[in-house]
Amino acid sequence: MTAPKDRPWLFRTYAGHSTAKASNALYRTNLSKGQTGLSIAFDLPTQTGYDSDHELARGEVGKVGVPVAHLGDMRTLFDDIPLEQMNTSMTINATAPWLLALYIAVAEEQGADVAALQGTVQNDIIKEYLSRGTYICPPEPSLRMITDVAAYTRENLPKWNPMNVCSYHLQEAGATPEQELAFALATATAVLDDLRPKVAPEDFPAMVGRISFFVNAGIRFVTELCKMRAFTELWDEICRTRYGVEDTKFRRFRYGVQVNSLGLTEQQPENNVYRILIEMLAVTLSKNARARAVQLPAWNEALGLPRPWDQQWSLRMQQVLAYETDLLEYGDLFDGNPVIDAKVSALKDGARAELETIDSMGGAVNAIDYMKRRLVEANGDRIGRIETGETVVVGVNKFETTEDSPLTAGNGAIMVADAAAEEDQISRLDAWRAARDEAAVKTALEDLSAAARSGANIMPASIGAAKAGATTGEWGHVIRRTFGTYRAPTGVAAEPSNKTEGLDDIRDAVNAVSDRLGHRLRLLVGKPGLDGHSNGAEQIAARARDCGMAITYEGIRLTAAEIVDAAKEAQADVIGLSILSGSHLPLVHDVLEKLRLAGMADTPVIVGGIIPDEDAAALTNAGVARVYTPKDFELNRIMFDIVAIAEKPLIAAE
Repeated sequence: MTAPKDRPWLFRTYAGHSTAKASNALYRTNLSKGQTGLSIAFDLPTQTGYDSDHELARGEVGKVGVPVAHLGDMRTLFDDIPLEQMNTSMTINATAPWLLALYIAVAEEQGADVAALQGTVQNDIIKEYLSRGTYICPPEPSLRMITDVAAYTRENLPKWNPMNVCSYHLQEAGATPEQELAFALATATAVLDDLRPKVAPEDFPAMVGRISFFVNAGIRFVTELCKMRAFTELWDEICRTRYGVEDTKFRRFRYGVQVNSLGLTEQQPENNVYRILIEMLAVTLSKNARARAVQLPAWNEALGLPRPWDQQWSLRMQQVLAYETDLLEYGDLFDGNPVIDAKVSALKDGARAELETIDSMGGAVNAIDYMKRRLVEANGDRIGRIETGETVVVGVNKFETTEDSPLTAGNGAIMVADAAAEEDQISRLDAWRAARDEAAVKTALEDLSAAARSGANIMPASIGAAKAGATTGEWGHVIRRTFGTYRAPTGVAAEPSNKTEGLDDIRDAVNAVSDRLGHRLRLLVGKPGLDGHSNGAEQIAARARDCGMAITYEGIRLTAAEIVDAAKEAQADVIGLSILSGSHLPLVHDVLEKLRLAGMADTPVIVGGIIPDEDAAALTNAGVARVYTPKDFELNRIMFDIVAIAEKPLIAAE
């Protein structure tokens, strides 16, 4: 008799763009194609607690996800989607209490049993300080709000996962497998330590069991498979020894995954299909460490927004593996394998060593500076290995000759965000504010402020504000006013590192142009807007520093005016802007205009990001000196470019 097949994992596609209405149509289409769970991508203003008409939101509305500014947007987002029947993952962190409050309010309007709701809010703020940047306030109150959500769901949403410890962005920021294991597990223990006093002792083991994880699977297939087995064993160990959890089901390592986007290449992007497939195998082949939910990027994400067809292709990849192969008919294929066992053991030892270091500092919150510095160093090492060819990336630093791809030819090869979406969103936000009961909103926001100040659970007051008609920006303003703002460490030390091998020629060039300038060549690196993907900016700043330049880099989320003021104060010779959210055109034009008004129009500007060719041409025509995209992986070449750009006015003067 044939043994019954295992149930497949949840099939998800991470999606959301332009407006709530457009995203709703996309979700219903994906569900009709066999997707079994929703995975909501929110835009950067929503993630960082700003309304769509805030100064920092300019150019960012609807770009990397869907804008949700109030209850009306959330209603539209889930129109004709019965939330009681869904398993919804919301990739939201700093504003997780607020978006969950809006979700609950919509579910109640639909007549759903709130206790039956299933899904997850990511709600992992610590990795935001390390790698993604969508934090609102300092770490301590952020940790408190994470555990407020957890405690509220224990009472009211028993099927909801209140936190998804996210190591995904740690790997995107350059983490080694050992660092990814350790930093994620340290985050989980920080949350559980803070949660423990908020629930009854008899309820705590079940709350441990409701912590889930969201991980990354890279191209090093064997290492990634072993990493997932190491995660499973280390989590079981922590649950037993640190928290005394006896029930095995509460010690189970439950995780979802999106496979690696960091390794997707702009060059020969069709090769990304194979990368995505191999990375998916790392989190599905080993039954005892198999993901509970999988979402795959699209093959062309290094080029721009994927189209519905591109997302469908990734979904079909999962379905072929789950339904056409015999994978789900067998037990674990790797138990007892000596190679696997040895690698798992080595990864666990490395992760334990990192965990001991973090614990010696007082835990993850106190170790944020340390972990950020380690990530920047590890990412620098990764890039260096690609530059030297030690790490082969097919189509990038080896086998670069290629035929033209029909997949990327012609108009419509990638989806372009609706240019009118931002204006449409703002007009509907204005209409929402005009139609609501202002007195009710004022009272609800006062209640929210009182709860934040008193230490009461933030969720009931957030739900009250959602129902009254408050906006995302108003919720965020209360949180900032109560707890203060925060600027996370950049991980880029002021002093040069000792990794200067191969930089002699560039250092000589920097010294020569510095002598001619009469001062050390000054580079300011800025990140305008709300884009928190700082990896590229950090690596440019660190390499420029090691090449002998004087650098100014203050981190993420700056207005154009702040960047220009900083450039003026530093007397920058070159300004470098990094924008990966797709908002490069309006943000760069804003910086250029403010430079002109400040009498600094002659200060050269270079720009890096995921920038289509036609946009690069537009930026060059506007006066940008150089445009760099993911294909420009050789940092040393960029350093030589900066020297040439700084020297150009001197040559012209002669």
